[in-house]
Amino acid sequence: MIVGAGVLGLCTAFELHRRGRSVVVIDPGGANASAVAAGMIAPAMEAAIDDASPERAALFRVSRDLWPDFARAAGIALARRPAEWRGGDAAGIAARMRTLGFQARLDGERVVTDEEYQVDPGQALAAMTAALGDAVVNGRVKAVSRLDDGWRVETDRGTLRARALVLATGAEGAIAGLPEAVREQVAAIQPVRGQIGMTKQTLAGHVVRGTGAYVAPMGAGVVVGATMEPGRRDTAPDAATGERLLEAAWRVLGRTPETLEIDWRAGVRGASADGLPLAGAAPGGQGVFMALAPRRNGWLLGPLVGAAVADAIEGEPASPHARTLDPGRF
Repeated sequence: MIVGAGVLGLCTAFELHRRGRSVVVIDPGGANASAVAAGMIAPAMEAAIDDASPERAALFRVSRDLWPDFARAAGIALARRPAEWRGGDAAGIAARMRTLGFQARLDGERVVTDEEYQVDPGQALAAMTAALGDAVVNGRVKAVSRLDDGWRVETDRGTLRARALVLATGAEGAIAGLPEAVREQVAAIQPVRGQIGMTKQTLAGHVVRGTGAYVAPMGAGVVVGATMEPGRRDTAPDAATGERLLEAAWRVLGRTPETLEIDWRAGVRGASADGLPLAGAAPGGQGVFMALAPRRNGWLLGPLVGAAVADAIEGEPASPHARTLDPGRF
């Protein structure tokens, strides 16, 4: 049973489903932080901007390379298009990409890479939900309790049983009845608020990133993002924050500001102490597994997290990259 229907929960559920496993996903409904995103699968940009280690860059690349097969199987529309950096220090960004094994080319004060993919988060979540069919049920988990052969799960719609329990609950608090070690690890996850804006006006045909903002194609328009505000759990869009994002976006695009109709949205993600997800068996969890805390790279790392959790449930040896995500590392 997977508790949560964001990107990590659905990627894990779909991975188990395509391995022939019986799954149930408890979808609490309401706001889903995975939908408040640009759906960027951006190993080169993320590695260069964060000055990632070679090991982390390799992790990003491995997960990116899982996406074409995963997307085909799940019915997710996967776009491969250039991504561009316009935030200064172009030579430095390009050099970091190349040092980490990514392709990059300089075009004046811009860096362009062809290493990235993008999904529409709404379409991707809907595709995985449709592929899972009746396995996705609406409800909220109130408490769990240990059984000899698994877990009793109390929901607002009745009691269910599960042999394995996967926590994909985002930045939510720990569910009542979980082992203390699991509750402590969930409590250590830091909430990070992010705000984006959606507009139907076409401002860019590919992802453009720079200092303070990005602009990425989405449907018939673009998404403008995004803040990262550690410690905040509120999800009401903030007008002043939106204004700052727009100002930064116009600077990144090098365009004179225009009047836009924007739908501002905010969501809260979880982040671990090292910025990587918790994916695998929970320490002392007795059949509890985690698919949590991806920081801002839930879409990039979704298939890798799903495979890591599925392998742990099936008792398969963890891959070297999956071991990097092991919740026991803390």
